[in-house]
Amino acid sequence: MQAFVLAVDCGGFSAAARELALTPSALSKLVSRLEDRLGVRLLSRTTRRLQLTTEGETFYLRSKSILAALDEAEAEVIESSASPRGLLRVHCGTSFGSYQLAPALPRFLAKHPGVDLELSISDLPPEMMGEDFDLAVRKGNLEDSSLIARRICDVGRIICASPAYLEKHGTPRKPEDLLLHNCLWITRLPALRRWPFITRDGVRTINVNGNVAANNAGTVLQLALAGVGVTRLTDLTVGAALRSGELVQILTDCQHVEPIPLYAIYPGGRHVAPKVRAMVDFLVEEFGRAPWRLPVKR
Repeated sequence: MQAFVLAVDCGGFSAAARELALTPSALSKLVSRLEDRLGVRLLSRTTRRLQLTTEGETFYLRSKSILAALDEAEAEVIESSASPRGLLRVHCGTSFGSYQLAPALPRFLAKHPGVDLELSISDLPPEMMGEDFDLAVRKGNLEDSSLIARRICDVGRIICASPAYLEKHGTPRKPEDLLLHNCLWITRLPALRRWPFITRDGVRTINVNGNVAANNAGTVLQLALAGVGVTRLTDLTVGAALRSGELVQILTDCQHVEPIPLYAIYPGGRHVAPKVRAMVDFLVEEFGRAPWRLPVKR
C-alpha cells in the first residue's frame, strides 16, 4: 500500500523507489502483487507517467488516509513513552494558583526536570487576556466544547472569620445574624454577595453587607485574617488558615453546600504532549482528594 501511494505521489516508480530505498522493478512488483490480490488494475502504466484507474483513485484516497492514521498512531505511542520536556504554559485562577499549585510545583519539577514552566495567575480566563496556553485550571461549568477537560475534584465555599473578630463581635448562630455583621465579598461576581442557607422552607439566600470588598480572593482572605469581618471563600483559599486556627468556620449546620467542579483543561487535538499529560496526571494525583480540607484544627 505504501509503495502504491508513494508511486502515485511521486509520479513514477523510479522516484518512489528512491524514497523507499528499493529498485524500480522491486517497487513495481509490490504494486502488481497488490493489484493481483485486489483483482483490479490500480494504475495504467505508460513510459511517461502513471495514471490512476477509477478503482485506483478510490483505493488511493482510502490508502492515503489509512497510512496517515497509522503514522499518527505510531507517533502517539512514541510520544506517550517520551519524557516530558519543553516549555509548559499553565494558566489558573488566583486562589488555586497562589495557595495550592505554587507550593506543590517543586514536586512536579523534581519529577520532570525536562519541563520549564510559565505560570499565569489571573481570575480572567486566558482568552480574555489574549493568552495562548498549554493547560489551564478552571472552576465551574465549561462552555468551550473544543477543549478537553479532566475533573480534578470539587471545591466548596466556607463561611468563616478570625477568632479575634468573633471574640469582639460575637459568633453568628443563624443566617439572619449575618445582617448585623461586617461581611467581606468579591466584587467581581455579584452572586458571591448572596450567601445560601438551608432552612425548613428550602434554600434561602442572605444578601450580606460590609464596609469593605475586593476584586480577588487573596485580598478578601487577608482582610478576614486581619479581623475585618466574616467572609465566604473557597476551601482551597481558606484551607490553610482553617487548619492553623487563624480562621474559624461558622454556620456549618445550615450552610448550603454548592460543589464547584475544578478542571484541568487543554486544547483538543489528536495528540497530547507528554508535558501536558504529565501536568494533568500530577494535578489529579496531588489535588484529587482536595487535601486543603484535612485536617481542620479545632
